[in-house]
Amino acid sequence: EVHLVEYGGGLVQPGGSLRLSCAASGFTDDDYTIGWFRQLPGKEREGIACLTNSDGSTYYADSVKGRFTISSDNAKNTVYLQMDSLKPEDTAVYYCAASPWKTLVSETYVAWGRGTQVTVSW
Repeated sequence: EVHLVEYGGGLVQPGGSLRLSCAASGFTDDDYTIGWFRQLPGKEREGIACLTNSDGSTYYADSVKGRFTISSDNAKNTVYLQMDSLKPEDTAVYYCAASPWKTLVSETYVAWGRGTQVTVSW
């Protein structure tokens, strides 16, 4: 069974940076996509970035493009989300998830981490 665990959430000041990690295990297929999603307080879950393992392709939502970077370290079975120039409106619970498809459509993701809280505030 695929297992995903997020690390790295916490409190950061506006304009600051934070790096989230997603440790993955249990994959039997080398071709998969890891996505990062977030749920803002009182809002629906939204996809913000994804990376496909086989070709390294990435996709970003407009809300984070130019500020967030998704990357992976296959030797560590880990996907990262580097978050720079953070804003108070980035405050949310952040989740990583796995999908057999190259998409940020949440319904296609078949495994999810439990989430990690990111708070951007003075």
